[in-house]
Amino acid sequence: MTKKVVYQLTARQILFLALATAFIAVGTVACLTNFGGGWQFRNDSNVALAENAPQGITEPSVVSDEQNSIEVYKALSPGVASITTTSYQQDMFGEVDEGRGSGSGSVIDAQGHILTNYHVIEGAQVKLNVSLGGGKTYPATVVGGDPDTDLAVIKITPPQEGLTVISFSDSDKLVVGQKVLAIGNPFGLDKTLTTGVISGLQRPIRGRNNRPIEGAIQTDASINQGNSGGPLLDKYGKMIGINAQIYSRTGGSVGVGFAIPVNIAKRVVPQLIQFGEVRRPKLGATFFSIEQLREQGAEFPVQSGLLIRSLAAGGPAETAGLRAVSRTGSGVTLGDIITSIDGEKVGDIDDLFRFLDKKQINDTVRVELVRNGRTMIVPIKLNPLPQSFQGRPAR
Repeated sequence: MTKKVVYQLTARQILFLALATAFIAVGTVACLTNFGGGWQFRNDSNVALAENAPQGITEPSVVSDEQNSIEVYKALSPGVASITTTSYQQDMFGEVDEGRGSGSGSVIDAQGHILTNYHVIEGAQVKLNVSLGGGKTYPATVVGGDPDTDLAVIKITPPQEGLTVISFSDSDKLVVGQKVLAIGNPFGLDKTLTTGVISGLQRPIRGRNNRPIEGAIQTDASINQGNSGGPLLDKYGKMIGINAQIYSRTGGSVGVGFAIPVNIAKRVVPQLIQFGEVRRPKLGATFFSIEQLREQGAEFPVQSGLLIRSLAAGGPAETAGLRAVSRTGSGVTLGDIITSIDGEKVGDIDDLFRFLDKKQINDTVRVELVRNGRTMIVPIKLNPLPQSFQGRPAR
């Protein structure tokens, strides 16, 4: 007969858990619905993403660097969109305040779909307009948005003369030092070209919701306010990234910009067009970080991992029999502590996000956990959460 182990916590530790629970409770539903930022998607939606080489660009090795920049700009700038957003909010006195925003985007198909950053269109509550140059603007609608990857797709009705489509490259094949070109609308200056090189790869950045976005491209090509959502191109005129962030102490460009790799967009865009959202595998659980709890003086049988705080009813973790923290008359009974999944260490919530990025709904994973002082492995099928926990990103 297996002896059940109940870890006794001091009054101070119980108080800490109670306070932590109160703070986290506000975000429980959000954690359950959005758990497991990810980009993997099997494209079964028949959404065609352009990957053909653009016309009008000479083989870069046989022309000067200057001529290459001229040709890339001439060929691709008509496919770079200037996006303006307008929203209205009522203040406490009943006065209506108008808010305006701007950014950039890339035409990605002949049907009028435009790829941009989620944060560019996040506040577009009333109006969304797109200019492709020539003085004409087009009303646009939001097709879908994903705050976890800071990507969104909007759509215009394509003009009769057609659209210039910016095709995708393969961001997994990039190397530090190669030439890049950024086209966008910094400070409202239409179709501005800046050039530079890839300064670094695999840079970790975070979205507006603080979710990690792995593998960002660092570049010294000048990126400023208004460049967000515009394309980062290679010398062949193909998109390798979506300009998203800058590092700056003053708010201006200091030559450290970051772009979201286009291979993330390849996996996200078909879902945004088909569903309006990214449908990710989720465990259906919220967690305490063991390392953070240990810093507060609590003692646990492991040095790091994720202590299950709560479970979504009917979710994959509960269905597999995992256990959450519970209170007893003699103290607090620990829930399961997840230490690895499929052999990959899970030390904090970011590790879990990164792992689930690689998985699909209905995949089965092997979760290593500690329960009552014993290490065990539990298979979990990543079924969709019950409908009550599903949600779409804010439009």
